[in-house]
Amino acid sequence: MDKEQVLSAAAAGTFTIGGDLTVNRMGYGAMRITGAGVWGPPTDKVASLATLRRAIDLGVNLIDKADSYGPGTSEELIAEALYPYPAGLVIATKGGWERPGPGQWTHNASPNHLTEALEGSLKRLRLDRIDVYQLHAPDNAVSFEASIEALASLREQGKIRHVALSNVTREHVERARRIVPIVSVQNRYSFADRESDFIVDYCEQNNIAFLPWAPLGQAKEAHDTIKRVANDLDATPLQVALAWLLKRSKVILPIPGTSSVKHLEENTGAASLELPQGAYARLSAVTHPPASLRG
Repeated sequence: MDKEQVLSAAAAGTFTIGGDLTVNRMGYGAMRITGAGVWGPPTDKVASLATLRRAIDLGVNLIDKADSYGPGTSEELIAEALYPYPAGLVIATKGGWERPGPGQWTHNASPNHLTEALEGSLKRLRLDRIDVYQLHAPDNAVSFEASIEALASLREQGKIRHVALSNVTREHVERARRIVPIVSVQNRYSFADRESDFIVDYCEQNNIAFLPWAPLGQAKEAHDTIKRVANDLDATPLQVALAWLLKRSKVILPIPGTSSVKHLEENTGAASLELPQGAYARLSAVTHPPASLRG
């Protein structure tokens, strides 16, 4: 079997988002193609563009990003690298945060801001409609229902195909679903950080996609465990972490991010990595205290 056959996002299988968007379960997160602090242009623009194009070559047809990555930079690079977009490519973005500077994030999920954010994303991506538009995070200064109603209205206008959520509790998901169908949830989640375990179960029960970020977790004991498993399988720790996510639930769509073709290929290799049940159980037993949500 040659390298191209082994390195394929399709090896992870598929999932259909919202009943009409079928994607390979190994996606790509486009936060890291920006500059330091997720701010401004990348140090190596050529490498970022090459990584995006290589992702498509490897069968990735789900790209996740946000208007706050840059801000705007990630979306501009995606359009520059991939427009006109290949058939079947699903682009998911997020709105609801503002960026006063490098490494700084502030909430703004007001209806006016979400409308402006969406219009900006459409322009930068050269699209008439966003396939999956996610509320980046609930804003304590704004009624959650008001934020969701704004996205539902934009969906009715045809500017959003599907509404989704990020950095939320199960209660948020249930409240949002009373207003508009929710097709995906994106929270921090890994073999070592399972605060959203019950949300994953809820998503599986309701056929809602779950997009985990920070797939390696943070605890030292987590890394010690995963290194041992990776050595046993002749794989890298990140590949094992991604394989655990794929095995955890059929609705999980990992979206590892990188600005390096080499790391992209490493990540994609996890799509075909078979994780033995014993190794899966060892990793599942690793936990660490809940971390703050962001992604």
